[in-house]
Amino acid sequence: MHALERESAVFFHTYKRLPLEIDRGEGVFLYTKDGKRYLDMFGGLAVNALGYGDPDLLTAIHEQSRRYIHLSNYYLQEPQLQLAEALVKYSGFSRVFFSNSGTEAVEGALKIARRWGARHGKTDLLSFSNAFHGRTFGALSLMDRPNYREGYGPFLPNCCVAGFNDIEQLDHAISRKTTAVILEFIQGEGGIHPVSEAFVAKLRALKKQYGFLLIADEIQSGIGRTGKMFGFQHFDISPDIVTIAKPIGGGLPLGAVLGNDTVASVLEPGLHGTTFGGNPVACAAGSVVLRKVTEGGLMKNAERIGMVLRSRLNELQTEFPHLVKEIRGFGLMQGLDLTREGDSIVTELRERGILLNCTGKTVLRFLPPLIINERHVEETISHLREIFRTLK
Repeated sequence: MHALERESAVFFHTYKRLPLEIDRGEGVFLYTKDGKRYLDMFGGLAVNALGYGDPDLLTAIHEQSRRYIHLSNYYLQEPQLQLAEALVKYSGFSRVFFSNSGTEAVEGALKIARRWGARHGKTDLLSFSNAFHGRTFGALSLMDRPNYREGYGPFLPNCCVAGFNDIEQLDHAISRKTTAVILEFIQGEGGIHPVSEAFVAKLRALKKQYGFLLIADEIQSGIGRTGKMFGFQHFDISPDIVTIAKPIGGGLPLGAVLGNDTVASVLEPGLHGTTFGGNPVACAAGSVVLRKVTEGGLMKNAERIGMVLRSRLNELQTEFPHLVKEIRGFGLMQGLDLTREGDSIVTELRERGILLNCTGKTVLRFLPPLIINERHVEETISHLREIFRTLK
């Protein structure tokens, strides 16, 4: 029986699996059981920042797993402390809470915001159209996309969704009851849409006027992917809370909520917790990821190679204006928005040995490991150009 048939027989049918059986990964490449090599240009959906088989990462995982794999969060754990201290150092925030995933980080951020709001007579949460914050009820309550929400209501009360980059709607949606605004400064699942400078300026002014918290969802755009530690750093604004996940665990389940001094005292013992969040093996891996992104130059590589990728994508737009509508993004988080649906192009790329995905039906999304070089970019663009030449 083929693996796809076995999968269909035992799993809830939640994933549209690719017809590939992965055997192993090396660097920026994945290898299937039949021996074919694929250049991975979406890196586990922004998770595998170090690619596959990084020796320092594997050593850290091995060494920590020999000490202990899990302890209750009743105990002090050196791997957690080391990673938390590094996150505070490189982020500029003052407090950390570890979770298992991005959506759990968002839940933690919302709980912090609601508890802070209770002290100040504020209850309302505001988010924006086309966002993706996860699949739990808190996250779904802050999203407007029917394909994620349909059939799951009713959702949390006092949640509002305004138009992304719509300044007029933003102005009308915020009041003295607003406790927090959550924003992807660069929408990922929504098609690599950056927030506009004018929108940020208005948000900054309203924050000063009404005194709400700002939550930056950096789950896809954080930890060096855009050429900066966080996506919001491309804009003139400072959030109070940041959620991170995806790359920080080096492929192991790990997320975190970062908070500034405004919210540092909100949580007290017993008010929030997790059984597995901050797993010591994942935290040991996270310290390696953070060190390589910052001190090891991968954030600078994301900026440099991101500029190369953007330049080559711009060339495709010039050469094929009937196919390429727009290029959006920063660093190694780029979206090529097509004038047609992109699934067939993704399939053709896969047959040529390149893995890429399409989001929002028309956006080819580039989220490669941060270790890629110019040769990998040129190979990808070369195949895209050949495919585009066959399309009318």
